[in-house]
Amino acid sequence: MEFKRIALVVLLTLIIHLIDTLSFAARIAGIKTKKLALAGSVFNIIVLVSRTSNMIQAPLLGSIVEIALLKHDLAGLEMVFRWVLLGATAGTLIGAVLIPTFINFFTIALNKLDEVGSVPRLIIVTLRQRKTQAIKENIRGVPFKSVKKLAREQMPYKILLLNLIITGIYTTGVLSAMYAGVLNPEYRLTASQLSGIINGFATIVLVLLVDPYSAMVTDRVLNGALPLDSLNRLVLSLVISKFLGTLLSQAILIPAAWIILYFTRLII
Repeated sequence: MEFKRIALVVLLTLIIHLIDTLSFAARIAGIKTKKLALAGSVFNIIVLVSRTSNMIQAPLLGSIVEIALLKHDLAGLEMVFRWVLLGATAGTLIGAVLIPTFINFFTIALNKLDEVGSVPRLIIVTLRQRKTQAIKENIRGVPFKSVKKLAREQMPYKILLLNLIITGIYTTGVLSAMYAGVLNPEYRLTASQLSGIINGFATIVLVLLVDPYSAMVTDRVLNGALPLDSLNRLVLSLVISKFLGTLLSQAILIPAAWIILYFTRLII
């Protein structure tokens, strides 16, 4: 298979998961500045990059599957998918390392937005200034002592486990469905549609169990009922579980494909 095409898909996957992980930085910056809604709005600018990456990634993945079908290269396709999943893991890890730096950047952006009054002006002002020294001053490493301290305290293990499973399903859902279609090309279209049902189940669990807990902790910290460390602990557990979830996706890639194929045959 063409190396450049595969490398691009892996890179796009890395970007998608990197940006998804950095959403935690926007949340913490919003709490620190008491501008949580504004933080979400500013972060949506970066989300546009993620969505664009998704739009480009999908047809590229489809073309890789078509080439594998033509060449009857099932083993090669599995290897490509594993590299894509590795891109998700790398993106999550890089995002986790960049969270402290992006908390600073988001905090500055939110305060600056109050001055300039609009997001387009904020972008123009930022591009005009190009303060390299200011950027360097706001780069932060991972505070390992603080992370260890938070890890020693009571972690929300149920949320951690749920988010791990959800991430594993989300990360491999589409890939497993594509692989199931290659295992039996006659049912390829039906198998690909089943990925929506799988991801839909993960979404239901996320909306019913994980999101409400995250929102509750965020609101309590914002209102002063809980210390900021409570939110930091939650973010740490979500980042860890997201990272482990991308590793879990490697283990369930093929079994999930066979399960999807089984249900596809039941439907047909």
